Amino acid sequence: MSHVPKTLLALVLSLAVLAGAQSAQAATTKIAVGVGDQSPNMFASPVYKALKMKKTRYFIPWNAASSSFELQRADNFMKAAKAAKVKVLLHISTDNFESKKAKLPSVSDYKKKVKTLITRYKKLGVKEFGAWNEANHASQPTYRSPKRAAEFFVAMRSICSGCTIVALDVLDQSGVATYIKKFYAAVPSSKRKYAKIIGIHNYSDVNRARSTGTSTIIKAVKKADVIDTDFWLTETGALISFGSNFPCSESRAAKRMAYMFTLAKKFRSDITRLYSYNWQGTDCTNRFDAGLVHPDGSPRPAYDAFLKGAKSFTR
Repeated sequence: MSHVPKTLLALVLSLAVLAGAQSAQAATTKIAVGVGDQSPNMFASPVYKALKMKKTRYFIPWNAASSSFELQRADNFMKAAKAAKVKVLLHISTDNFESKKAKLPSVSDYKKKVKTLITRYKKLGVKEFGAWNEANHASQPTYRSPKRAAEFFVAMRSICSGCTIVALDVLDQSGVATYIKKFYAAVPSSKRKYAKIIGIHNYSDVNRARSTGTSTIIKAVKKADVIDTDFWLTETGALISFGSNFPCSESRAAKRMAYMFTLAKKFRSDITRLYSYNWQGTDCTNRFDAGLVHPDGSPRPAYDAFLKGAKSFTR
């Protein structure tokens, strides 16, 4: 065997290491992944810690400032997240999830109540806010008023200096393109450039193994807007059970969880974040169950699929 000079050998090894690092970097999908939930218990879970998450999402009633109960719940979550060094996206939402029953706040009431929340939770390190959660769904009072959703976004900008704001947050349901068009029409042209982040809830796509809803939302935003927009999957995930369309099945959910990551990769040129919802399951005792763990905290098959899928995504 011929003698190889040490300097040449060192160069070859260095190039091999560099090629390996570049290959690993290329394999990483640059979409930051997090898990959303409503309970601070998530942060203490060993299996949650194993995920090494740095982002989470919490939704809060728009008028929570008038409820000591809601404030205490949110305080507990924000403090636990801060202690765990996990950044929170705090999304404003309805105070009544019953379909078509919630009262639509006035802009002045929104500004007054939401400003109190922003002031309170900025002190706990929250810098990212959503103007209104799932605005086009019938459980939200904005479902018939894309104009008011636009007004809420403009209002949040005026009361949330230095904040990162999800301007519009929509579900991948029928009529979403029209809702998006009307939303942008209601945003003053001078404010349009600040609507830089759009939230997507694509449960239908993920759990039916398709991509049409996600594609429709992205195309509608690009058609209505003139700036480069980041899309965040602010709420997505695999349904263990949801009504009669999705009877309880952990095996199906695990497959759909794997597909969630496949779908995100398909739109990686547009999507920059993904928040799976949620952490704590109910073993199908509630109408909606998409938890990654059982009520006793033990991981479901969907957790394993999440852990595997998230490995090739950023944090």
